[in-house]
Amino acid sequence: MEVTLRRAGPVDCTFTAPPSKSFTHRALVAASLAEGTSTLVDPLESDDTAVTRRSLSSLGAVIGRTKGGYVVRGTGGVLTCAGGTVIDVGDSGTSMRLLASIALLCGKPVVLTGSARMKERPIGPLVHALRALGGTVTYRESEGFPPIVVSGGLAGGETTIDAQVSSQFVSSILLASPYAKEDVSISVLWKVASPSYIDITLAVMDEFGVPVTREGYRHFTVPAGRRYRAKRYAIEGDYSSASYFFALAALCRGRVRVKNLNPDSCQGDRAFLGYLREMGCGVRTGADCVEVSCEGDLRGIEADMSSSPDTVQTLCMVAARAEGPTRITGVGHLRFKESDRLRETARLLSVLGGDAHVAGDEILINPCPLHGGTIDPGNDHRTAMSFAVLGLAMGNVKIQHAECVSKSFPGFWEQLACQGLV
Repeated sequence: MEVTLRRAGPVDCTFTAPPSKSFTHRALVAASLAEGTSTLVDPLESDDTAVTRRSLSSLGAVIGRTKGGYVVRGTGGVLTCAGGTVIDVGDSGTSMRLLASIALLCGKPVVLTGSARMKERPIGPLVHALRALGGTVTYRESEGFPPIVVSGGLAGGETTIDAQVSSQFVSSILLASPYAKEDVSISVLWKVASPSYIDITLAVMDEFGVPVTREGYRHFTVPAGRRYRAKRYAIEGDYSSASYFFALAALCRGRVRVKNLNPDSCQGDRAFLGYLREMGCGVRTGADCVEVSCEGDLRGIEADMSSSPDTVQTLCMVAARAEGPTRITGVGHLRFKESDRLRETARLLSVLGGDAHVAGDEILINPCPLHGGTIDPGNDHRTAMSFAVLGLAMGNVKIQHAECVSKSFPGFWEQLACQGLV
């Protein structure tokens, strides 16, 4: 599928944010481990969340559809895994990491594998931490990378973990810890990548009846014997996906409203609105809607986006059309996503005449005249969506393999089409 974008603007549009991918993954895990039947209202149905849903079903949860969501009959933490179970997560890094800890509850070996790119994404720090908690985890191919074989059990105790590559290493252990034989104590070494996603994990755990004792992002304790309770749980809207629509107002000028957003959300990507305000946009927040407007010139900024990684590329697109350079720091972990997002963002901006440079954990964007061109996102959904928004500001930009957006936002192109933009 290819999409050719013509120049648009000024815009006056209303969109609806899709459900949060991060909350959906975590709610599926908690509901599947709970005793009893939960209802998940308005979950995200995407390629990634489908991987987690199917994987949990293969481990014993019964997940059925109902109007507007899923009905999940939980396992009570007692998973029924057939011997030699193989789970292929494809490109879903979240599924790979979260399921690595959950698989310890099977009592039988589980193989976790994935795509060629997945086999290049580090998992060593999580494996090291799980071994300290009683797990037996081995590598099938390259040391430190999937595929892995998970067996043994989740005894509990103390562990340390390096979460500089991904906060999901911490979230994985947290989500499984209520079913350990002993209390689980997690000490985090150094700085956590994307710490706001741990907040999402803890929020879901608390909603399902398991509060966690914490000391910032440095130490977490989960008591043994406290189990998830089945419940009705509504998934909030996704700020990461909404960022593309917010950027549309900034790049094309005009006004964009996005509905289905929690103004008090713990999602780190909500900070994107603050960056747009600093660049010169107007931002108004209501009970269920956020409005971004832009009439004048944009200015470059300096931003530490370590807690809002999924909107880095979107901000890079806005920065490419600003007055003055923009420096984004704290984002070295983007090298380990579906693609090396720092390198690919800089390379693809150059295809359109842009000027971006990557050094260490930062990317610098120097605005300069841009032109049309063809963008191959390399099967990275966020690359496709961010360059699509820039394409609407410039025109004559073709996005190849545009169907890859189904990984996180299957309705992306349809929402743009409903507004007459594609």
